Amino acid sequence: MNYRVPTGTKDILPAEMYKWQFVEKKIIGVMRRFNYTEIRTPIFEYTDLFKRGIGEATDVVGKEMYTFLDKGEESLTLRPEMTASVIRAFIENNLGEQLPLNKLFYLGPMFRQERPQKGRLRQFHQFGVEAIGSSSPEIDVETMLVALTIYEELGLKNLSFKINSVGCPVCRPDYRKKLVAFLSAVKDQLSVESQKRLETNPMRILDSKSEKDMELTVNAPMMKDHLCAECLTHFDKVKLLLNGVKVKFDVDGKLVRGLDYYTKTAYEIQSENLGSQNALGGGGRYDLLTESLGGKPTPSVGFAAGIERLIIVMEAENLSFGAVPEIDVYVVALGETAAAAAMPYVQAIRKQNMVCEMDYLKRSMKAQMRDANRQKAKFTVILGDNEIAKNECVVKNMGNSEQSSVPLPQLDAYFQNLFAR
Repeated sequence: MNYRVPTGTKDILPAEMYKWQFVEKKIIGVMRRFNYTEIRTPIFEYTDLFKRGIGEATDVVGKEMYTFLDKGEESLTLRPEMTASVIRAFIENNLGEQLPLNKLFYLGPMFRQERPQKGRLRQFHQFGVEAIGSSSPEIDVETMLVALTIYEELGLKNLSFKINSVGCPVCRPDYRKKLVAFLSAVKDQLSVESQKRLETNPMRILDSKSEKDMELTVNAPMMKDHLCAECLTHFDKVKLLLNGVKVKFDVDGKLVRGLDYYTKTAYEIQSENLGSQNALGGGGRYDLLTESLGGKPTPSVGFAAGIERLIIVMEAENLSFGAVPEIDVYVVALGETAAAAAMPYVQAIRKQNMVCEMDYLKRSMKAQMRDANRQKAKFTVILGDNEIAKNECVVKNMGNSEQSSVPLPQLDAYFQNLFAR
């Protein structure tokens, strides 16, 4: 059988791994400066957590989850998103009793059985934050600044930042009636998907990517124009704060999030380099989620963003991922005796916090030097029977081809001094 990677997944190969590590290091650094601490949850959870937390009427729960029965006949699901898992952990571990405001971040794989396309895989990786415990507009804006700072410091250009308010249980029911009445008049002209959503989640129709749906909803009523006093005050403060920190944004009344737990603030960061599926990341406020999962009423806000999409945009904009990993020292060992003698020196060099490699394939000197060049080694150490007999080795600078004889007992100190300079 010809085994292949499953549809919608991909290998992250060693040659590109440094890009991922560069991006992840930047993400973690920014999170630290904003005082967000990392949380890691299981890759699978009980299915009911996502049904309850995300909403059974959503595409994620209805179509996209990887759900299975374990040997105990328990229904489990590979996590399709992280917020419900984080809130479950928050409730289960009484994190609210330990801190009045929990500022958490995560990095990891998620799973959705979607149609694979550019930047959208069935196993994909996300980073995000969850700020649990505050209802203030200031924390909404801080989560936005976390995402925007990461993209800014990675050098991304041509981004658009859109915000909206999706209301709350006070103002949303009356708005929903108005929206359904408007859409019902054109129901037969809507896409099949939007016709289904008219019964389950009509606000999602505003976010449809169908050109016909977009035309039909140009004059649809918008939630932002039907907010209650509390939601309006909150949204106005968010806009005021964004202006205060000089963040450019557009208010987009059609911006709704795809999960049921959002209230009030919603936002999305988009890139011109991703085609029609142009969202790099997005989030908003979900004040009702903790209570719906069995916890105490707890206001919360957060965002999630795709790492695959981020790397695609960085590559499209020819942005730097830092230096390609190189080797500091490559030990060329000639013969069995030299190979055995080389290992203690290789280990001593590594203990000086340098990247050191040696040949394990018993190749010729020419082949080993060629391999050192391929791996971009800065220096080679040549060690054969003659060098062992003299208790010394030859060190070659691969940049200028200069060679020096170095006593073997002084080899690690030699490189320590050399790299210190």
